[in-house]
Amino acid sequence: MALSVQARSVRVLYRRILTLHRKLPLEMKALGDEYARAEFKRHKKVGQAEAANFVKEWTQYADMIDMQTKMSDVSIEEIGSNLDETKLNDFREEQLGQLLELHKETSRPLHDLTDEKR
Repeated sequence: MALSVQARSVRVLYRRILTLHRKLPLEMKALGDEYARAEFKRHKKVGQAEAANFVKEWTQYADMIDMQTKMSDVSIEEIGSNLDETKLNDFREEQLGQLLELHKETSRPLHDLTDEKR
């Protein structure tokens, strides 16, 4: 069965994100890949409006990572961006919980993440 245009564009976006993650340090790549995989899987069967917002946000993320990794003078600490308060106010409880877990994971020292993978 052929994929819809929307499904194909989501798949292309997902592949683009995984490709961009290859430019990140190994620990950040692993965490980014895991998070993206879980989010794309979680949003497989959402409504059209939520899907459009999901694709918009992940496209902005991919564009930002692409731009930041092309800049030679960007340090690891400068990759990414902070969420503004208006976006945080739009999050559901489940999303806030996921964000807190992601923050905890990314705040751990890199050697803890590396040791855990062994």
